[in-house]
Amino acid sequence: MEELVYYTLLYDIYGSLLTDKQQEYFEDYYFKNLSLSELATKYNISRNAIHKQIKETIKRLENYENELKIAKKNEMLENIIKETSDNELKRKLQEVISI
Repeated sequence: MEELVYYTLLYDIYGSLLTDKQQEYFEDYYFKNLSLSELATKYNISRNAIHKQIKETIKRLENYENELKIAKKNEMLENIIKETSDNELKRKLQEVISI
């Protein structure tokens, strides 16, 4: 479950950098919970090809995060927000996260 949440977070951040097909496969597999067999039937390609595409998509999302670290930075900002009692600082940091 934790893995699903992490990949979904990365997709929310970097999904627009993926190809249209990668976005479709990811959304069908992770959001619509379609099996590899169902995806293979839907897209008229082999189950193995779908599996490779999903693995490649995950790899790309992880590479984007390794290079840009946006998810990590957001997590750090959220931790600062939780720990500080300065309401003005909290408001400003939340603005940064929501950009």
